[in-house]
This record gives sequence, structure tokens and C-alpha cells, in this order.
Amino acid sequence: LTQPPSVSANLGETTKITCSGISSSSGVGCYAGWYQQKVPGSAPVTVIYNEEQRPSGIPSRFSGSMSDSTAMLTITGLQ
Repeated sequence: LTQPPSVSANLGETTKITCSGISSSSGVGCYAGWYQQKVPGSAPVTVIYNEEQRPSGIPSRFSGSMSDSTAMLTITGLQ
């Protein structure tokens, strides 16, 4: 899997984070998930699962998508 080492954006902007190289060798579908860890050492919080599903309590400014072998997390209105 390949992700950018860092992503830069300003407050209020929209940013996108990609993860490429997703594939399944078993013939079973792959479903990307995204996690937010605010403090190193703390438990991460799932913000997207099954490519585009948001858990309860996660704001709609987090969205996920999948194209071919690349998953994308979009965050609007950065805080």
C-alpha cells in the first residue's frame, strides 16, 4: 500500500488523502477503512469503513471513496 508521507492544507479547506495498491489475491473484495489518531499512543477512531460508510457520531465532512485500487479520504472544512 502507498500513502503520501504528509498532506498539507489550511483551516477550512478541503483535503484528500489517498491509499493506492489495494488488491485482493484471494478473490474476496477488499474494503478500505480510515482511522484518526489525534494523540500518539491513543486508540485510533474509525472515521470511514467499507470504503464509504461513516460510523455513528462521525461528522459528514469525512467521506470515503474507492476507484480501481485506490481509496480516498476526503475531509472538508478542516478544523
